[in-house]
Amino acid sequence: MWTTNSGLTGRSLRVSITIAAVMGFALFGYNQGMMAGLLNGDEFVNSFPILEMPESATPSEEHYINVIRGAVTSCYELGCFFGALFSMFFGDKLGRTRLIFMGASILILGALITTVCFTGHWEVGQFVIGRVVSGIGNGMNTATIPVWQSECSGAHNRGFLVCFEGAMIAGGTFIAYWVVFGMSHAADTVQWRFPIALQIFFALILASGALLLPDSPSWFVSRGYDQEAIDVLAKLSGAAADSERVLHEYNFLKQDVENSKSSQSSWKAVFTFGKTQEFQRCLIGCSGQFFQQFTGCNAAIYYSTLLFQENLHMEKYLSLIMGGVFASVYALATIPSFFMIERVGRRNLYLIGFLGQGLSFVITFACLIKESEENAKGAAVGIFLFITFFAFTLLPLPWIYPPEINPLRTRTVGAAASTCTNWICNFAVVMFTPLFAGESAWGVYLFFALFNFIGLVFGFFFYVETAGRELEEIDIIYAKAHVEGKMAFRVAKDMPKLTFEEIVQQSRDLGLNTNEHVAAEKSELGLSSDSAQELEEVHEK
Repeated sequence: MWTTNSGLTGRSLRVSITIAAVMGFALFGYNQGMMAGLLNGDEFVNSFPILEMPESATPSEEHYINVIRGAVTSCYELGCFFGALFSMFFGDKLGRTRLIFMGASILILGALITTVCFTGHWEVGQFVIGRVVSGIGNGMNTATIPVWQSECSGAHNRGFLVCFEGAMIAGGTFIAYWVVFGMSHAADTVQWRFPIALQIFFALILASGALLLPDSPSWFVSRGYDQEAIDVLAKLSGAAADSERVLHEYNFLKQDVENSKSSQSSWKAVFTFGKTQEFQRCLIGCSGQFFQQFTGCNAAIYYSTLLFQENLHMEKYLSLIMGGVFASVYALATIPSFFMIERVGRRNLYLIGFLGQGLSFVITFACLIKESEENAKGAAVGIFLFITFFAFTLLPLPWIYPPEINPLRTRTVGAAASTCTNWICNFAVVMFTPLFAGESAWGVYLFFALFNFIGLVFGFFFYVETAGRELEEIDIIYAKAHVEGKMAFRVAKDMPKLTFEEIVQQSRDLGLNTNEHVAAEKSELGLSSDSAQELEEVHEK
């Protein structure tokens, strides 16, 4: 079994896992920024002439070229979708680190196919195949890495780590934009081959981490490898395998897994409805990823240089510089999320993001209705405001919210469904944006602005605040909302923070399955998984 720790223990081991994990999300962001810069590079369009937009192109030619641009760019997202589906069905069987190693290896293969494709010999087909293969690897990684990292981390810093992953998406985009800009002066195909090949560097770090670092304790317990789970827990905590702390964590994991197995199939449980409202909560988790895409983020990120050049009528060189500045603002604007995610809360950040992004695109489309140089500057301001709001709100939130909003027995399915929602919506937006922008330079921004305002209304009525609450409290919020006939967000607003004793008592009063709550209480009190009598004695005292 993969319990190797490369001689690392405690904090150094956890930091190493974090470094390996964020490389996967840096790859995600790198590919977004890379394609944004390549699409209007001189050597790239010379190698793939079908992607170049002639100045005297007819409307039908413009439409055809925009279709090809959208297909070449969005095929990556389609690969990611199928990679995420593979993780959904086979992730628990293969394990976290095995799946990540497979994903990184497949991504390297795809990057090689794309890098060495022969121009003049079905070059677009080779390029598309390479991007689809890379996407499959990336989809496997993005569906698995957050689970691996969270299962190897303490509960107190999981929100911070997911924000860090989001920041690395922006960091990867930042690196890609400036690498492409730096290579824009190269006189041959190295101008686009080198940025594509650079993905392999990040993927090798990720693959090495998956080989040299242990799988998660939760996965070992779920597969019946109890001794391996204890060994990994000891290495992560920097304590002896027979220490009280390690055995305490192991007993809690064991109880948690047993409770999950005793519940009905998580796929069937999603459609049971009832007091815990599994189906509604799964849809709410998926809605975050849906709105992340249809509020315009990847339309701005993937096509920023094209938008600056063709919609805002900037010179090609200036559009590349503006793309780099855009990526820099994007990366820097992720920093506030580290401090706001717990203090401001998930629900409030969602609402701030929807409102700020919507108003930003209102500025952009209003400026583009009547074309002029001054109006183009105003439109650019709107795009920069959009990416600023997006970076500290809807960039990290859809990755944090689904595991928190879904109950234990449907948490894996709910998180996987939200990831698949991200990739299929990502594909749709990246595919139609060139077509839409070609037909109406301002209409595409009006479209995304409207979706932001729809998200604002939806979020106000359906998003429940989860910050600062135990995951078991969310079950109680939805059960009380069902019994009392109220909106869940109102129940959450009025319900104070509960202690473990109050969680158990309210779960019993509402007729919920208290197994997982009892397990949590045992963990809090330092009792073993088979210490029911001890727990009763504590309550009597």
